[in-house]
Amino acid sequence: MTDTSTTALETIHQQHHALTVDAIARVILSSVLEPGDSEAGKLVNTIGAAETVRVIFDADDDRASAQLRDRARPRFSIGGIEQALRAASRFGVTLVTPEHPHWPTRVDDLGENAPHALWVRGNTEILTDVKTTAIVGARAATGYGEHITMEIAAGLVDRGHTIASGAAYGIDGMAHRAALASGGRTVAYLAGGVDRFYPSGHDALLTRIVEAGAVVSELPCGAPPTKWRFLQRNRIIAANSGAVLVTEAGFRSGSLNTASHAVALGRPVGAVPGPVTSAASSGTHRLIREHGATLVTNTDEAAEL
Repeated sequence: MTDTSTTALETIHQQHHALTVDAIARVILSSVLEPGDSEAGKLVNTIGAAETVRVIFDADDDRASAQLRDRARPRFSIGGIEQALRAASRFGVTLVTPEHPHWPTRVDDLGENAPHALWVRGNTEILTDVKTTAIVGARAATGYGEHITMEIAAGLVDRGHTIASGAAYGIDGMAHRAALASGGRTVAYLAGGVDRFYPSGHDALLTRIVEAGAVVSELPCGAPPTKWRFLQRNRIIAANSGAVLVTEAGFRSGSLNTASHAVALGRPVGAVPGPVTSAASSGTHRLIREHGATLVTNTDEAAEL
């Protein structure tokens, strides 16, 4: 065990007594590693978060590879971690770890790719809602796609479902808005820190979600969204939902990535068909034809997922 890791854990623990050593270790891991780092995840599942931090910073411990150390150690900064925790306090962010009563155990299905911690603005209890349906789709949504998304999301809320999505423009935003307009609960998963709402054009929407639901990220406050983080964010949307519904998506839409994660996790996947001439629905048709997605045309069929 090196002075670096020992000092980090002890110094931060002295400043944040409300956090356990395990929670502090998970803050460090979420700060120095990219989401879904499987080697680190395997270590955490085997020896725990605190010991994983010690192993990463101990050059003589062969339980961690040189590659893992090369990924993590250059990004380590006590100042940076303190800054993330101060921002969390300023924005009313709750750190949710497996020790927290509202840790969503469904994400544990991700195994070594599971998040180390979740940073949450809003109601943490919503993360444990059993009847959670993810509704995702294209950013460049058509009027048809937005209309069917609004109808199905509102109908699911009426049936007691919580709506999860990724807060993007297009289908995601409509799913959140429909849930809020129906007086329902909704969760938005971000690819960057929850102190920086993204996209910025959804600042007002995300503020409303904080008040009536939860805005969640596995990345600490201050972390910017990147392409890789968007793709990794999708695995959490899929994991912490009972089913995933793609209402409109082009052939290469990122929402197909969410559906892929759902299939890998054994979650039911539904897809709404569109006009065969519409490129905006070519992705949902592909899900139905090639990947066994259930064809969904209304709220009742969505609820059956």
